[in-house]
Amino acid sequence: MRCLLIEDDLDTSESIREGLAAAGYAVEVCYDGPAGLARLDAERWDVVLLDRMLPGDVDGLDLLATLRLRGDLTPVLVLSALSSLDERIRGLRSGGDDYLTKPFALDEILARVDALVRRAGQRPDPEMFRAGPITLDPRLRRVCRDGRPIALQPREYQLLECLLRHQGTVVTRKMLLAAVWGFHFDPETNVIDVQMSRLRTKIDGDGAPSIIRTVRGAGYTIDADEHACP
Repeated sequence: MRCLLIEDDLDTSESIREGLAAAGYAVEVCYDGPAGLARLDAERWDVVLLDRMLPGDVDGLDLLATLRLRGDLTPVLVLSALSSLDERIRGLRSGGDDYLTKPFALDEILARVDALVRRAGQRPDPEMFRAGPITLDPRLRRVCRDGRPIALQPREYQLLECLLRHQGTVVTRKMLLAAVWGFHFDPETNVIDVQMSRLRTKIDGDGAPSIIRTVRGAGYTIDADEHACP
């Protein structure tokens, strides 16, 4: 089982890493939010242990919200020194599967990680997304139009998946920046417009209206009713 530990305290991270490794987990460690997001982007993990209070602009809950916005259902155990009921509820509502306060016993971490992995094994496969002639299969990361595969770059695929997961609602620029680029601020560039233009060129048929609609001043949407498949 592969475990990603995102924890900035060196002593704590090493203690957890050693304990999980002794229990048979293959553990990789990151020490801040951006590094954690990069590893989550690049590889698949069976479970994530995430420190609530990470240094820099991307804290634990920012990272967690980004992960869930992308549709990533990897089990996440939130580790935190913030033990109030409000903070525990906030961590769970942000997408955490479990919340453990510091200080903690290593045996309890192992028990909770084992439980999360067992529950994840009972989850159904991710659903296929459809919008008109477009289908997206998250298991294979494959996009087709009328059954014919469409080659998308990673950012283009992530944009389309994010829009399809939120089909029928407006996805804001801020949401897209967080989900696709990991930015929790607007870098004031046209990066979204450029990628969206490339995506539309690839998925829209000749002369057909785009399935992606721009909502001026708000963001983008795929209208579920208009493009629903029979």
